[in-house]
Amino acid sequence: MTVQSEWRFSDDRGRLSTAARRPSRVLAYVQAGATLWDYGIRPRGIFGSDHDGSGPDRAKTGTLPLDEVDYLGAGDALDVETLLRDEPDLVVAVSYGGGHVYGLAQDTAKHLEERVPVVVLDVGTARTFTEIGDRFAELAHSLGAEVRPAATGDLEAARERLRAAVGEGSGDVVRVAALSPAGVAQAHVARPRMWPELRVLAELGVHLVEPAEGPGANWSTVGWDAVASLRPQVVLTDIRSNATPLDELRGNADWTALRQGARIVPWNPEPLYGPPAHARFLGLVTDAVRAARGE
Repeated sequence: MTVQSEWRFSDDRGRLSTAARRPSRVLAYVQAGATLWDYGIRPRGIFGSDHDGSGPDRAKTGTLPLDEVDYLGAGDALDVETLLRDEPDLVVAVSYGGGHVYGLAQDTAKHLEERVPVVVLDVGTARTFTEIGDRFAELAHSLGAEVRPAATGDLEAARERLRAAVGEGSGDVVRVAALSPAGVAQAHVARPRMWPELRVLAELGVHLVEPAEGPGANWSTVGWDAVASLRPQVVLTDIRSNATPLDELRGNADWTALRQGARIVPWNPEPLYGPPAHARFLGLVTDAVRAARGE
């Protein structure tokens, strides 16, 4: 084996993964797998976290061809043998800091890494959305993905459209809140600075309302009356399978009033970091901001 023929990639823990040839049977955490697909790499299999169930969460899978990608299960229910049943030659996982593999039990992740290369990318608050996306792009290119200028161009256009929409018109700014429904009595309201994709919105001029200071680093858990008191005109609403479906909130008067007066935008707090998915999300926010202005 020569140096030139060896595949090498250093992950966000500083660990170098190597293989005699470029990996082609990739197993990935669902968020990572859907992002790699946006960059042109189709994973052989995906797995979820303890938030997920026996089937893949469609809010997280983006445009993955699920009829061609094996879903192995989720979280603590997974063992090493299940993860290795399709004989992956690379596992791509994510971390929210400290290098810990998200979605797998600690012992499972440890024993998995003893048998197959594992690349871990940090999707926590330490990096910007763009920096995280760049790391996925580097990994995808190392796996053979081609540069897609059109996708990058579409993303830049989406950013400019949102920036323009936020700056249009006169009067008060459009108030935007991000939340995850947690039953008919309460919701988890996002602290925008803790979410890379929400920080992008702020950078583009979107006015994201902040919940009151208090417990919870990423979320403030409050009653629906407190959500209504934030007076959002656009609500980014968690659509993952672990969030309460909006149809189950019909009996709550505060939610009903909020929904009647605000534009609802589907939001995945575990976003895909490829340009196509990010551009689609920015487009939805742009449309909602303009609608809130009566355009």
